[in-house]
Amino acid sequence: MIYLDNGATSFHKPPSVYRAVERAMLTCANPGRGGYRAAMAAAETVYQCREEGAKLFDCQPEQVALTTSCTHGLNIAIRSLIRPGDRVVISGFEHNAVTRPLHALGAQVTVAGRRLFDWEDTLESFERALSAGAEAAVFTHVSNVFGYILPVEELAAMCRDRNIPFIIDAAQSAGSLPVSLEKLGADFIAMPGHKGLLGPQGTGLLLCGNEARPLLFGGTGSDSINQDMPSYLPDRLEAGTLNVPGYGGLAAGMAYVRRVGPEKIFRREHRQTILCAQGLERLGMAVFSGPHQAGTVSFLPGMDCEEAAQKLADQGFALRAGLHCAPLAHESAGTLTSGTVRLSFGQDAAFSQTQAVLRAASKLPRFRQ
Repeated sequence: MIYLDNGATSFHKPPSVYRAVERAMLTCANPGRGGYRAAMAAAETVYQCREEGAKLFDCQPEQVALTTSCTHGLNIAIRSLIRPGDRVVISGFEHNAVTRPLHALGAQVTVAGRRLFDWEDTLESFERALSAGAEAAVFTHVSNVFGYILPVEELAAMCRDRNIPFIIDAAQSAGSLPVSLEKLGADFIAMPGHKGLLGPQGTGLLLCGNEARPLLFGGTGSDSINQDMPSYLPDRLEAGTLNVPGYGGLAAGMAYVRRVGPEKIFRREHRQTILCAQGLERLGMAVFSGPHQAGTVSFLPGMDCEEAAQKLADQGFALRAGLHCAPLAHESAGTLTSGTVRLSFGQDAAFSQTQAVLRAASKLPRFRQ
C-alpha cells in the first residue's frame, strides 16, 4: 500500500511511538490517583507529553490541555469564548469541527475569504468582516481539502489589534509549520495528536492562552472535595481517566518531530505535493494548486471522484475522495457537488510515491470542462 491520506491520519509512525505506547500499557496505571510506582509512572508519562507540547509550541506545560482529538479541543475553545447569538468570523475553508459547534450554539457566522491560495483576498475579507464587528474569530491554519496555508500571523495580528478573541485550528499544520502560542497570541490553538504529530488516534492538544470552560465534568485526581471543576489548568479541562498509552505515544511522536525538525518535514512534503500537482496537470486533471500550499493537493478527474478513488485504491493507493468533512471549503472552491480526490503526503513523503500515483492516475480519464 502507498499511503497518501495523511490529512486524515498519519499511518506510518516512527518506531519510537509504538514502543512508547507498549511501554505505557505495561508500566502505567492511572495518573494522579495514587503514589505507588505505576501511578507515578503514568503521571510522568502524561507530564512528558505536556512538556513536549510546550517545547514544540512555545508555551508552558500547564497551558497544554490533553484532549481526545482536535475536534474535542475546538469544542472546548468555541464554548469557552462564544455564546449563542455572538457574531463570529471564520474563513471560507473551515472543517465541520468548527462550523458544526458554531451552528449548534446559534452563532451569527460571517464567512471571510473564499479564494484559494489568495492571501490578499483572505486578509481583505477578514479586515472588512472584523471591522464590521465580531465577538470572536476562528480560522484554520491549513485547509484540510486543498492544502491552502492561510496567513495566520496576519490574521492573528488583526484580531489582537481589535481585542477580538480568536481560535486557530492547527489540525493540518502542527508538526510541519511553525505554531507558537506566544507569538500568535491566540486564545486557543487546537490540534490532533494523530496527524502531523505522529501520535496515536484518540489524542490531541489544546493550547490555552485564555481561561477555558470545561466541556466534561468529573474526577481529576485533584481538588476532590470541590464540586466545581478545578479553577486551574490543565486539570479544569481533563475530567476522567486520561489515555496514558496514547499520550505516551504522542510524546514520542512530538519528540521525533522536534528531533527531525518541522521545517525539514514540511520541505519533504511540499516538494512531493508540487511535483504531484504538476504531474496531474500534465495528465489533464483539474488540479487545485498554487502559492502558500502545504502537503495536500486535490484534483478532479474526468469521472466521478469516488469511483476514481476506488480505482486507485484497487491499485494499492490509500487516499480520499468526497467532501472531506469540509463542505464550506468545497463551496468556496466550487466543488460542492463533485467533491475532489485528495492526496496528502506525510513525513515519509518520497519521489517514489509521487511517481507511482501519477502512473496510476494516467489511466483515469482526463477532466473536461
